[in-house]
Amino acid sequence: MIGGGYVGLVSGACFAEFGSEVTVVETDPDKLGALRQGKLPIYEPGLDRLVEENVAAGRLSFTDDLAAALAGVEAVFIAVGTPMRRGDGHADLTYVYAAAEQVARALTGYAVIVTKSTVPLGTGRRIAEIVRETRPDLEFDVASNPEFLREGNAIEDFMRPDRVVIGAERERAREVLRRLYRPLYLIEAPIVFTGLETAELTKYAANAFLAMKVTFINEMADLCEKAGADVHDVARGIGLDGRIGRKFLHPGPGFGGSCFPKDTLALVRIAQDYGAPSRLVEQVVLVNEARKASMAVRIEQACGGSVRGRTIAVLGLTFKPETDDMRDSPSLPIVSRLVGDGATVRAFDPEGMDQARPLLPEGVIYCRDALDAAEGADVLVVVTEWNEFRAIEPASLAAAMRGRVIVDLRNVYDPAAMREAGFAYHCIGRPGK
Repeated sequence: MIGGGYVGLVSGACFAEFGSEVTVVETDPDKLGALRQGKLPIYEPGLDRLVEENVAAGRLSFTDDLAAALAGVEAVFIAVGTPMRRGDGHADLTYVYAAAEQVARALTGYAVIVTKSTVPLGTGRRIAEIVRETRPDLEFDVASNPEFLREGNAIEDFMRPDRVVIGAERERAREVLRRLYRPLYLIEAPIVFTGLETAELTKYAANAFLAMKVTFINEMADLCEKAGADVHDVARGIGLDGRIGRKFLHPGPGFGGSCFPKDTLALVRIAQDYGAPSRLVEQVVLVNEARKASMAVRIEQACGGSVRGRTIAVLGLTFKPETDDMRDSPSLPIVSRLVGDGATVRAFDPEGMDQARPLLPEGVIYCRDALDAAEGADVLVVVTEWNEFRAIEPASLAAAMRGRVIVDLRNVYDPAAMREAGFAYHCIGRPGK
């Protein structure tokens, strides 16, 4: 497994749990040292235990010695980062192609070189060219095996997936990957074999479709506020239709994270390059960015038009619960705007505060827990729906806060209970409750 980041570490630990011998190659000395000491660079529920148990069992190890790691392997997964390329929105494949060349030089026999990273159409073909140019004597296959892991639920998603997509053109490569995924055949998880380009596109298409669902329900929430409807009832009413489904129909401040923002924009660029522009996805990108930027305005409106001189408690900084990932989190533009407009921000997140510090303005006060953040606040804003926030009693918030304004951007609280406790409660798509 080339790369000890989120995808490589989760996938490597889960393959080891399946019974395979897995070596994770990580070249960052600090990250490698931490991994060898059992200190994980990411937070993912259950991953620390999984890594510890499989290291102890001898099935999972970490190294920076690529040649030693590749001795006798059947499959090499490239799981390095594909960040957004500066200036044009395309995926930056620098690390992928560098890894492919290094792998080609180090392999001593046949292996399947598999892209686990999210890569655009044609990447597998280019990897094959790089390997042939580097090692004309090497026998190999290239495959695409995109991951569909939800942060916060990644281990369950890997162990009991909706499907596994494998793009491979030769039966020898397909057989290697069938054996690797054999435990999933026992639980009858669908294994979908395709061509290389189909597998590469499937990942982008899946994320773009889910991003469209999120954006759609957010726009319906805005309409509900104007029309006096309840967006949760609308979501339930359409989500019970089997053709639509109930997941990803939760209104909020817009999507963030490591996948949706990057992958939707990359798909827009891919479609444009192929002369088949995706107008729907283009609008999703624009609408979502505008929504995240508009959330601070909602908070200011709840404060009578200005937050200057106000103390605002912000609960939740990560883009979603059960992760420490701050990438493209809605909290970034929200908190930055509030501080810029003269507010004092007291913030708390169960896992993401260390990651948030370098990304948020100086002056943000990081607190011990939710009630500490609420202490003396004029306004409380819920940005991320961590379960522990749902459990806070309205009376406890009332006792801690100076003011009585709550802006709930995730609809975690009961409007009637909050108003009964004396709060001016503002939420998303649930007017008049």
